Formats: sequence, structure tokens, C-alpha cells
Amino acid sequence: MKEMSLMREFLGDSTYVRILDFLVYSKDEELTKKQLAEGADVSRAALFHYWPDIERHGLVRVTRVFGKTKLYTPNNRSPLMQKLYELELALIKQSLEKHRKKLVAHH
Repeated sequence: MKEMSLMREFLGDSTYVRILDFLVYSKDEELTKKQLAEGADVSRAALFHYWPDIERHGLVRVTRVFGKTKLYTPNNRSPLMQKLYELELALIKQSLEKHRKKLVAHH
């Protein structure tokens, strides 16, 4: 079983959050929808269910097209994507501070 990410712990382990979390994790990668579904640990049907919202909110952009296959990357220029990165960074900082306090308390 995979360890749950900080974002999924904070927002809940829903299908949509798994997709968003993987997009944050995949910041500069080019991925097919199949790779996105596999990386987010959701079914392709689930990804396709949420895909219109993901595109409508500008969270991804097409980088290349090979025949019918499109490669997507998180849209780092999207204000919403930037907020997701900020949330991830804030959660990491909070977690590190919590662990630092535990270490200090044990010494």
C-alpha cells in the first residue's frame, strides 16, 4: 500500500484529489491520459469523468500530439495550478515543522 501524500491527507482521498495530487507531483512531465490515470491510481473511466473539469479549469495543457495520442503536462501558468503548488509547499513546511518540534522535544 502506498503512503498517502500530504495533500490527500489534508483534502481527503477522493478520486479528484488523487488526480490533482498526481498533477502536482508530475509538475514538468509529459503524460498521456493513461499514464495520468495510472499515476493517480484511478481508473481511466474515473479520469475521463473528471477530465472536462480539469481542462475547463486550465489545469493541464497539451504539449504534443502523436496521431490520436496527446501528451499533457500540468499548466504551470494556471492560477489554480499555482495555488495547488502553494498548498503542497505549505503542507510540506507544516509537516517539516511538526517533525522538527518532535525531534527537539526528544532531545
